[in-house]
Amino acid sequence: MTLPLSKKKYERLKVLLIEAREESGLTQVELGEKLGRPQSFISKIERGLRRVDLLEFLEMAKAIGFDPVDFISKLKQRE
Repeated sequence: MTLPLSKKKYERLKVLLIEAREESGLTQVELGEKLGRPQSFISKIERGLRRVDLLEFLEMAKAIGFDPVDFISKLKQRE
């Protein structure tokens, strides 16, 4: 079964978020603490059970320490 285009794009977003978090050395628990959210919030995003809105994405970028514009450029490169 192939994924609809939107699911494929969101899968790439999830992979990049996981890579960014892991490269920063943060665990899901630590990122959740930085965001004032439980670890389960991060887990649900990374497993695709919850989508991230723009403001949450920007909060995650700040907490993890990546430039959101560079991140989006990477996301577009993988299309």
